[in-house]
Amino acid sequence: MADGATNQSLLDEVKRRYAVAITPAMEQLIDPADAADPIARQFRPDARELMETPEERLDPIDDHAHEVVEGVVHRYADRCLLKITHVCPVYCRFCFRREMVGPGKSEAITPEKLDAALAYIEGHPEIWEVILTGGDPFVLSPRRVREITQRLAAIPHVQVIRWHTRMPVVDPMRVSDEFVAALKCDKAVYVALHANHAREITSDARAAIARLVNAGIPMVSQTVLLKGVNDDIATLEDLMRALVAARVKPYYLHHGDLAPGTSHFRTSIEAGQDLTEALRARASGLCQPSYVLDIPGGAAKAPLSRPAVRMADTTCEVCDHEGNWRAYPPAAATEG
Repeated sequence: MADGATNQSLLDEVKRRYAVAITPAMEQLIDPADAADPIARQFRPDARELMETPEERLDPIDDHAHEVVEGVVHRYADRCLLKITHVCPVYCRFCFRREMVGPGKSEAITPEKLDAALAYIEGHPEIWEVILTGGDPFVLSPRRVREITQRLAAIPHVQVIRWHTRMPVVDPMRVSDEFVAALKCDKAVYVALHANHAREITSDARAAIARLVNAGIPMVSQTVLLKGVNDDIATLEDLMRALVAARVKPYYLHHGDLAPGTSHFRTSIEAGQDLTEALRARASGLCQPSYVLDIPGGAAKAPLSRPAVRMADTTCEVCDHEGNWRAYPPAAATEG
């Protein structure tokens, strides 16, 4: 009993420190008989979240250092983030913005701050792409989504509007025909879906994805490599195949960020490299995401896959899908 009371006390402390929420759609996927259920692991608080390691950071990819006006993170010259909300329908236990998102963590962007953010984007013609994030921008109403979309589309140099969300899997019914219509404009609109396990791609999720794709909105995915969730090749392969079958192109496989209290989720880089090589040997090129790390300190993303080319002074070798190194160009065939 004492152990149970202690654990509950620790969980209560986790809930005081970090936002906790799970949607009915995700709750229904949890197997109560599986103590290591990968869906529960993503959303239910864990006492290990109170254990911080020296290398972990409150802002692991230094969003704040690149925040040029409130809500706009301009890290790369041709694109910027527009953090339009600090609220999510679910709160992932490994979130790299866990210190910044959730009720009471930050104020919602006001109309005046949105005006200032859009003025910054309009005043920087190098910005070709705007990435809507947060929080989860799909928590906004169709009216707000339409307003923001149209205001971004009116900026001549903005050619791509990309929305990052978990909503099509965690609350599929919210992605209504009205909501999808609000996303459309005369610029290229993309939706990046965050999904970490094939069980998240339910029939309702596939229907929500279809509403977006059938409306002419291309979709890509991002996945976080998570210990105990998707760090074995069968699970990772199932997820990538499920995404492609739903018409979502796998885009990024993120190495876990150094967010506080998340060490129990992080694999080694070597383990991630082994997995991506195994995936390359087993699945179509459509199923291959780029394995990347956001360099701590906000430097940029770094590709983590092992090189498939090795050079010497006069020779070059390339690695095939089975891990064999082969000369390029191949030696000339001998006659006779």
